[in-house]
Amino acid sequence: MRHVVLALLCVVFAGGCRSNCRALSERQCECTLTTSERTVCLASVASREANNPPTPEDEDACEALVDECDCNLIDTPEGKRNCGIAR
Repeated sequence: MRHVVLALLCVVFAGGCRSNCRALSERQCECTLTTSERTVCLASVASREANNPPTPEDEDACEALVDECDCNLIDTPEGKRNCGIAR
């Protein structure tokens, strides 16, 4: 029963249960061109996070980037850095 309540809370407060790295990855998925690409991207993000959870250091790095990631700039070097897909 406790798991059901936790799952329900996650749905109700969508985002409160997501890691910063998950939010950043989902933001990158929003940059895809089609709904089907976005769906595949989001499923991949969920799978990757389940198999390789982010470390506290990863979370800090993602938190710094999540608000900077912009689909309009993702094809530029600055945009890639802001979305965490380039160094």
